[in-house]
Amino acid sequence: MDYNVACDVINDISGGFAPEIVIVLGSGLAGFAEKVEPVSVIHYDLIPGFSVSTAPYHNGRLILGTLEGKRVACMDGRLHLYEGLELEQVVFPLRVLRKLGAERIILTNASGGINTSFSVGDIMLINDHINFQGRNPLIGKNDDEMGPRFPDMTYAYDPEFRILASKCAENLGIDIKNGVYLSCTGPSYETPAEIRAFRILGADAVGMSTVPEVIAAVHCGYKVLAFSLITNMAAGITGNRLTMEEVAETGKRRSLVLGSLVSEVIKNC
Repeated sequence: MDYNVACDVINDISGGFAPEIVIVLGSGLAGFAEKVEPVSVIHYDLIPGFSVSTAPYHNGRLILGTLEGKRVACMDGRLHLYEGLELEQVVFPLRVLRKLGAERIILTNASGGINTSFSVGDIMLINDHINFQGRNPLIGKNDDEMGPRFPDMTYAYDPEFRILASKCAENLGIDIKNGVYLSCTGPSYETPAEIRAFRILGADAVGMSTVPEVIAAVHCGYKVLAFSLITNMAAGITGNRLTMEEVAETGKRRSLVLGSLVSEVIKNC
C-alpha cells in the first residue's frame, strides 16, 4: 500500500489540511463526529488504500476539521479484522494520518465488562492490553521510515496522556475506571468460559478492536490514549444474552459523557 498516494489524495481534497490529533470512534459513538467543525469530509472509498467500513453504526468517513482549537482527523467508523481485512488494511489509515503530521491519537471502543466491579455505562481508561487476536500488524518486512523493527510496548498507553485524561475527568466530575483491555477477533461474542479465563489473565474489559491500532500507532510514533465504554457486561456475568442493539443503545446513551471527556482532553493537550 502506498501511503504517499493516499496522502496526496487527502491533501488535494482538504487543501493540505495537517491534523494534530487523530480520533478513532468505536461502535455507538459516531455521534461524536458532529462535534468537529469540518474542513473536509471524505468517504473512505475515495482514498486509495482505505477499506470501507462494513460494521454496523460505522459510517466510514474521515472528517478533517477543528475541535477545541485543535486540528483533528476523526475516523467516523473504524476497521476490524472480523470484516475480512488484513491487519495492514486495518491500520493503514492511522499510518497515513501520521504521515500527514498527526502526533497524538485517541481511540474509543465499545467493550464488555469483565471486572465485576464495573457497571454498564462506565468509562474505562485503558492502561494496558492483552492481544488475543493471534496476529500483529507489524508482521512482515519492517518499514524503517515508519518505525523500528521491535518497538517497545512497556508504555504503549502514554503515561502523561493518561494523567491528563484523569485530570480532565476529575474536572468534569466524571468517574472513570482504569483497566486492561483484551482484544479478540470476533465477530462472535466470547463464551462464559473464555470470560472466566480472561479475568484470571487480568483483563478488565473485552472487545474486538483497538489493540492492532495501538501497536501500529506506537510503532510509528504516536502518543496513544484509549477509552473503553462498557456497553454490556461480558458473557456469563449477568446470564443475559449479548446483542449489538444493547451495545448501540448504551453507546448512544453514554456517548455525550465520553464525548465531553474526549473534547476536554483535546482542549488541554
